[in-house]
Amino acid sequence: MSHFDEDTRHLVKVHVVHGFWKREDSNRIYLEEAAKQYKNVRMHIANMPEMFGTHHSKMMILFRHDDTAQVIIHTANMIPKDWTNMTNAVWKSPLLPKLSQSPDQAPRESLRNDKDAEGAAHSSEAGERFKLDLLAYLHAYDARRVGLGPLTDELAKYDFSSVRAALIASVPGRHNIQDSSRTAWGWPALGRVLKDVPVQEGRSEVVVQISSIATLGAKDHWLQNCLFDSLASSKNQRTARKPTFRVVFPTADEVRRSLDGYASGASIHTKVKSAQQAKQLEYLRPIFCHWANDTLGGKSLPKDAVVRDAGRQRAAPHIKTYIRYGEETIDWALLTSANISKQAWGEAANASREVRIASWEVGVLVWPSLLAGDEQAKMVGTFKTDMPTDDVTPPTNGKPVVGLRIPYNLPLQPYNRDEEPWVAEKSYSEPDWKGLAWNIEQ
Repeated sequence: MSHFDEDTRHLVKVHVVHGFWKREDSNRIYLEEAAKQYKNVRMHIANMPEMFGTHHSKMMILFRHDDTAQVIIHTANMIPKDWTNMTNAVWKSPLLPKLSQSPDQAPRESLRNDKDAEGAAHSSEAGERFKLDLLAYLHAYDARRVGLGPLTDELAKYDFSSVRAALIASVPGRHNIQDSSRTAWGWPALGRVLKDVPVQEGRSEVVVQISSIATLGAKDHWLQNCLFDSLASSKNQRTARKPTFRVVFPTADEVRRSLDGYASGASIHTKVKSAQQAKQLEYLRPIFCHWANDTLGGKSLPKDAVVRDAGRQRAAPHIKTYIRYGEETIDWALLTSANISKQAWGEAANASREVRIASWEVGVLVWPSLLAGDEQAKMVGTFKTDMPTDDVTPPTNGKPVVGLRIPYNLPLQPYNRDEEPWVAEKSYSEPDWKGLAWNIEQ
């Protein structure tokens, strides 16, 4: 609240949705006590029906004084640490004007036909699909009296036609993946959208860069058959090669040398303690890559490698990105709150073709033809800048070029066979750059 102008701080209506449902939770107590200082702030507790689920979405919806609205999806929590020395990212919608005629009250659950489901591949229809999916997500909060209905109905009065992105979100519950008339959630939503996105022929790889990896199982069945299969979907999947996969996750060395030292590691999580987790490490290690590609313990980069510097090596990652790289350009990119976990993306479908999701998540998927409104458009990675530069732009024969800010250096540096990812629940005696060790009481 301190970031509001002092003249308007007590006038702007602020609604905060969080997932701290236990009355004794210190985070809930802190938020409620802080909110008591402002009569214009209301707290809402998201429905959390699953034991291991979290309210992990990071999103702001702004209703502005000039009769426009704006949707902002980001990866940082509302704590100073995430907005200062950690790497995070933000997607902002254009300013959305009010419709000339207000629509009828939006339905409590978005109904869509097959034409709607295919529309995200075309910029003229993507905004409407984004709106339908966002309203469905917001209405899901009211399954247990959260009370966002009036705000959601107000948002329905705005024109989303200028939005060039697809919403990829997760809502707790059991969801039938064969019902194409309703908004899909989790990995089925990802696969449904990507099946209409064209990709380049030839070699490609999907780089999954996250800040947390949950326990997935001793075998990689879920990772391969649910998450990776969804990420491999494309409009030309029958002719395009299946991509290879890499997972970017920091080691203790990278956390030690980060701007906040070991303290950064409190926001980065995985486990290797149990036998199941040790097995998981075995199948993940071959595809693990470093966040900072200057790690002494990692595999050496090729001698002729041209390093493209993102400038974020020392800013530890809290960002989560999923990017498909073709031989020359980028096919698509996803910015999301979702890490690698069944809770975030959903379990494997059961015999009834239902997927069980535990957590709330939200993200945006973009691709070049959607952003530029031109089927011949290309997307290229940019480094330390948002706009493409001549040194990283391949020949495009005059076609539109879209820049995508890459948060990590390229080429990626794979783990060596004896390296392990950072584990926040493990003690590290080697001091970080501040001279501090990381001690965990057992």
